[in-house]
Amino acid sequence: MARGPWGVGIPLGRLLLLLLLLSLARGAPRARSQDDFHSDICATCHEHATCSKIGRTSICMCKYGFVGNGRTHCIDKDECQFGASVVCGNHTSCHNTPGGFYCICLEGYRATNNNKTFIPNDGTFCTDIDECEVSSRCRHGGRCVNTRGSYECYCMDGYLPKGGPEPFHPTRDATSCTEIDCGTPPEIPGGYIIGNYTSRLGSQVHYACKEGFFSDSEDTVSSCTAVGTWESLKLNCQEIDCGHPPEVQHAVLEGGHSSRLGSVAHYVCLEGFESPGGKITSVCTEKGTWRASASSCSEIIIEINEVSVFNNTCVRWQINPGRINSKIEYVIYIKGQRLDPLESGHEETVNLTTESRTPEVCLDLSQGTNYTVNISTAPPRRSVPAVIELQTAGDDLLEDDGIFNISILNEVCLKLNRHSRKVGSEQVYQFKVLGRRRYLNNFYHATLFNFTTREQTAVVCLDLYPATDYTVNVTLLGSPELPSVQTTVTTAPAVKQTISNISIFNETCLRWRSMKTADIEEMYLVHIWGQRWYQKGFAQEMIFNITASSQTPETCLDLSPGTNYSVSIQALSSELPVVISLTTQITEPPLPEVDFFTVHGGPLPRLRLKKATEKNGPIGSYQVLVLPLALQSTFACDSEEAASFFSKASEASGYVTAELLAKDIPDDAMEMSIGDRLYYGKYYNAPLKTGHDYCIILRITSEWDEVRRSTCAVWAHVKGSSLPLLLPQMVGVGLGSMAVVIVLAFLSFSAV
Repeated sequence: MARGPWGVGIPLGRLLLLLLLLSLARGAPRARSQDDFHSDICATCHEHATCSKIGRTSICMCKYGFVGNGRTHCIDKDECQFGASVVCGNHTSCHNTPGGFYCICLEGYRATNNNKTFIPNDGTFCTDIDECEVSSRCRHGGRCVNTRGSYECYCMDGYLPKGGPEPFHPTRDATSCTEIDCGTPPEIPGGYIIGNYTSRLGSQVHYACKEGFFSDSEDTVSSCTAVGTWESLKLNCQEIDCGHPPEVQHAVLEGGHSSRLGSVAHYVCLEGFESPGGKITSVCTEKGTWRASASSCSEIIIEINEVSVFNNTCVRWQINPGRINSKIEYVIYIKGQRLDPLESGHEETVNLTTESRTPEVCLDLSQGTNYTVNISTAPPRRSVPAVIELQTAGDDLLEDDGIFNISILNEVCLKLNRHSRKVGSEQVYQFKVLGRRRYLNNFYHATLFNFTTREQTAVVCLDLYPATDYTVNVTLLGSPELPSVQTTVTTAPAVKQTISNISIFNETCLRWRSMKTADIEEMYLVHIWGQRWYQKGFAQEMIFNITASSQTPETCLDLSPGTNYSVSIQALSSELPVVISLTTQITEPPLPEVDFFTVHGGPLPRLRLKKATEKNGPIGSYQVLVLPLALQSTFACDSEEAASFFSKASEASGYVTAELLAKDIPDDAMEMSIGDRLYYGKYYNAPLKTGHDYCIILRITSEWDEVRRSTCAVWAHVKGSSLPLLLPQMVGVGLGSMAVVIVLAFLSFSAV
């Protein structure tokens, strides 16, 4: 390429042509027309230029989209250099071409002329595309939201994003929407879930405190929230502890007791008081407080009536009936005035202690005297006193006729009164004492001794056993006719305790130590009272006697399991019983009553669950277990493993598919279906897998005082797939209908 005088590059071919033309012009000069000049100029125009004639002048001009001098160069003009938004408008991309350009709408936008490309000089522009109307591409559980130039997905109510953040693009992002499942609700210590529930959004779980627990909070409902978790609860179930039983006026607690729900505290009225309304008890309630007894102790006021005189100097009376099991001490105040006013009077106070309802006492009275006798009880007992007037006979007895009488003092002492004026003469009395207990056939207590005295009035105290009937025969020795007097004495039971060191062995057997005389038979009264806090209508009472000569007696009781007992043991020779508390352990609950099913190739019918009786202890729960059929022979009913369906071991070793508390089982039974996808307690009732063999087991569990017992029964066998039971019947009907159609068609063909 050669360069011209202005330094502009000229193609070599075009230069040779110009030189040729110049040489020709010089060799053959001629006149040139205006057209010749125009043609010469146009011949020099650039290939991307046009030649235009303006007046007498021709000029080369670059075409639209090119810039330059028109002759030597025309360079493409880049229209997109100022930016797509300036040239094409918003939401566009600009594309330059030789001599021109075109515009394209960005993704998510379209041109208003509905073409893929456009030139904006005709008013075309890019408008937003609503992808959500064109095609909703969000996956299951998502909703489409249109944005400027794009669209995004959000999870619908009841769904949560999984695998990535929200919002998300359905094809670009890995996020997906999954249905909200809050899973197993939280466990509340001391509480349980009432009824059935699901774990989907908005599902509510209702809680209550177990038997023996209480809560001050009323917040008992937890809901499945939009974030896939259960609401927290303020329910705080605390074990019921009623503390120390309340005091009852004029009464004391009897034996041991606990402060747990259903515990019963027994009271005994103090001496001098009684409970007309019956036994006094206080029960620990579900509110953690003791329920006061309707009965109370009221003071016993003894009425002394029907006072009479016998044998001239003896007095007898009666007292009103009442609950008086101990001895009563009486004060007999006597005041006498001799018939001879010159002689001094006689004043004396005599005490008598006895448990007889018809007490009597013979008084040492002077002859020929008027007496006022006042009878009352000694403190702390109160009584209405009785007063009687009597007059003793005059002094006209024989001087020494050997006649005497006996009166009883202080129960075991005898007072001898001789009717004689001889003073200082020595007399010998022979005592024959024989004692028996009416409740013991082999009990005898016999003694023989002599008593010598010079006194006309003498007192002899005998060594007698308590709670014994004695016959005392007293003979005056040396008398010509050997006069004798016989009287009876009944000793009261011993005031002191005769039973000690009582202990329990083998759960229902008792052993104690008796402080009785060795080799002497004793009878014991045993009173047993049993109650169950979990079974309001249960009450067991037994009363029986035990006879033993050993000083360490023992007995085994026939008691019911799972029961709180109060046991009272009293030696009949003592007035004080010993009371202890005894609790028997629970045993296995009754075997579940189930209607066994075997299902081949179909689902289980609805299973009927019957409520068991709590005769061996409180029943806590009913569990339905799903096991591989091959594991039935090795399944241990008392195993405490309670795998749920979602545990890793459920496939191989089985799982618990439902748990129902005994409180939630109606008395007339209930029905349930295996695999209904509901939660029973904290366990998910999952559908059975097709083609597997299963064993369905019902387990009843009783738990009390840290002891757990269970019984199990096989409820059903499921073999093969779980196709609907009606499918074989439907297939049969279909085949039968097809056969009818074929026969009709054949008959029609034959007729033709």
